[in-house]
Amino acid sequence: MADTDSQPDKLISIQKIHVKDVSFEAPNSPQIFSENWEPQVEVNLSSNTHSMQDSLFEVALTVTVTVKLAETTAYLVEVCQAGIFSISGLSDDEMGSTLGSFCPNLLFPYAREVISDLVIKGGFPPMHLAPVNFDSLYAQHVEQMKIQQAPSTNSIN
Repeated sequence: MADTDSQPDKLISIQKIHVKDVSFEAPNSPQIFSENWEPQVEVNLSSNTHSMQDSLFEVALTVTVTVKLAETTAYLVEVCQAGIFSISGLSDDEMGSTLGSFCPNLLFPYAREVISDLVIKGGFPPMHLAPVNFDSLYAQHVEQMKIQQAPSTNSIN
C-alpha cells in the first residue's frame, strides 16, 4: 500500500556556477614589490539570495581580501561567485540553512581559486584562503536576527 501522506522529495541541484563580478587592484605597484613582505590580511564575506522562479534561486557569495604592508595597500581583490540552484521539498528552516550555509559552502572553493589566480597574476605571492565554517556563520546570523526581532524589555512610563 502506498503512503499518500509522504513528504515531497527534497531536491537540491546545481544549475550553474559562474563569476558574477571580479575586481583586482594593486594601487601601489610597482613600488610595493620592493617592500619587505609582511602582509596584514583582512577577509570579508557576504552572501545574498535572489529567488528567480518557484524553485530556482541564485546565491551570490562575495569575498573581499585586502592586503596591506603597514598602512600601505598592497592589493585588494573582490570576487562575487554565484550559483543557480534548483531547490524544492524543504521546510522553511531547511531552506534557510541551505541558502545561507550549504550553497555558500559550495561556492567558496570557486571564489578561492579565482582569488588565488588573480593574486598570482598580479605579481604577488600566492594567497591561500583558509576554509570557512559557513554553518557557524549562518547560526550566528540567525541568532543576531532573533535578538534584533525580540521585543524590547525597556519601557518608558
